[in-house]
Amino acid sequence: MHLHKYEKYWLLFGGGSLIVFLLITGIMAFHNGSHPPSAKNTINHEKVDQIAPFNKPGVHKVSGKDWDYEIVVLASAFYYNPPELEVPVGSKVKFIATSKDVVHGFEISGTNVNMMLEPGYVSEYVTTVDKAGEYLIVCNEYCGVGHAQMHSMLKVVDKK
Repeated sequence: MHLHKYEKYWLLFGGGSLIVFLLITGIMAFHNGSHPPSAKNTINHEKVDQIAPFNKPGVHKVSGKDWDYEIVVLASAFYYNPPELEVPVGSKVKFIATSKDVVHGFEISGTNVNMMLEPGYVSEYVTTVDKAGEYLIVCNEYCGVGHAQMHSMLKVVDKK
């Protein structure tokens, strides 16, 4: 089989581009590891119930920080602890979450909050809740047979 010289050039260019792309992807994967970018803090997932702040999950008013509330969530077998959260409208909120057992998702429908919760890693996300209403929190990573029943509720209310 005879290849024209331009076909050879294009084959070399395409093959070279593929190799460069795979090298860059491999280097970035090795450099970042297999952990989500927001998981800078680690924790012992076997004793997470005893380690602050996960020993007291829920909504906590804070002062002296860039946000108004910290919401601490602990995900475990088809359950979010706490099952219901409530914050005032217009609040800047920092979500702090982790998992006790397997990889879970943490997505608040209708907002820009979407985190992956891995055992042993603490995920954090800061956002402002500026619309009153009830927002469903769902697990968007398949975690087992009870995955479809894993949900919680965020209530953003007007404080008068």
